[in-house]
Amino acid sequence: MTPIKREKDIIRKDCSEKRNAMTLEERKEKDAKICQTATSLISFRHADIILLYAPIKSEIDVMPIFELAREKGKRVAFPRCNVEERTMKFHFVESLDDLSPCAYGIREPREDLPAYDPESTKGVALCYVPGLAFDVYGYRLGYGKGYYDKFMHKFMGSTIGMVYSSLILPTLPRGRFDKHCDILITEQGIKTIKQEK
Repeated sequence: MTPIKREKDIIRKDCSEKRNAMTLEERKEKDAKICQTATSLISFRHADIILLYAPIKSEIDVMPIFELAREKGKRVAFPRCNVEERTMKFHFVESLDDLSPCAYGIREPREDLPAYDPESTKGVALCYVPGLAFDVYGYRLGYGKGYYDKFMHKFMGSTIGMVYSSLILPTLPRGRFDKHCDILITEQGIKTIKQEK
């Protein structure tokens, strides 16, 4: 195990415990505020395509974003994981019924649904990114599999980290493949990320 991975695992455990310690009511209230801010962004208004995630465990519930995006006539896609290659591909869904539990127990779209390709799909895309924690520079701490980091290296649209304010850390250990988000959204509003000196 590398020193960075060891350090990340320690932080991951601490952040998981902190997030899981919140009551369901507390999370619901914070999630509603986060989704409200997320859909009030100018970038949301101008986006043709919204890339979301299906929340698991104590992750921020972003499903209200799905509902509003569909109401506004936007195309919405969710990721499907390729466990062997540790990559993911987003597929467009018409309804949440198009999602069913797959890898890691996460609800994923069917493989036969139209796929979003960062290089060829036309339209302005906005990606909402989950994370256990983020740092003030926009770097995320996920579950250690690297799916989002690989995707974000190919994605040219805006990326928005979804995180509780108590889980924004001064800095996170990072590897050469880690990629930061453009902004962070918490229950306290939009957090612009710090530029590194």
